[in-house]
Amino acid sequence: MGNSTSSAISKEILEDLKLNTKFTETEISQWYENFQKQCPTGRITPEEFEQIYSRFFPDSDAKSYARHVFRSFDTNDDGTLDFKEYIIALHMTSTGKTTRKLEWAFSLFDVDKNGYINKSEVTEICQAIFKLIPKEEQSKLPEDENTPEKRANKLWAYFEKKDNERLAEGEFITGVIENENAMRLIHYEPLKE
Repeated sequence: MGNSTSSAISKEILEDLKLNTKFTETEISQWYENFQKQCPTGRITPEEFEQIYSRFFPDSDAKSYARHVFRSFDTNDDGTLDFKEYIIALHMTSTGKTTRKLEWAFSLFDVDKNGYINKSEVTEICQAIFKLIPKEEQSKLPEDENTPEKRANKLWAYFEKKDNERLAEGEFITGVIENENAMRLIHYEPLKE
């Protein structure tokens, strides 16, 4: 245990995270300590991320959504998340509707990472989102969005694209910003008790 650098977070990462997230230095250090405990290797695997993510959704199946979230934050495609990628993941999925959040949402929907979204990718993410929604809540959904397919159709319609066309990042962000409903459909907000 002679290596002290592993226990404290580097100044550089700390500054970067303070700038890019709403977390305070104390919070980040706290997260980091927990991260060190849970992930002594300093890396999170998709399985570990699923477990962490599932705690936020005790009443539903967060597995496939967590997989997509993981993919979207594994920016260097090495199959693991480091601490910085992990904190940014938590931040992006927990804060307000900023352009950065929408850039992240785009990468979430861009399943094959080719820089465009097509309708089948939207459907795939809508299926994952749907699994996050507890069953009793699903039964209360409006008629035109009570299945993953309907949700995908409704969302896709806001972008005014044909079913075989594709969507670039700028078009996606504009479409979502201009439509409150699209904003709501691209993610799942647990109902406030």
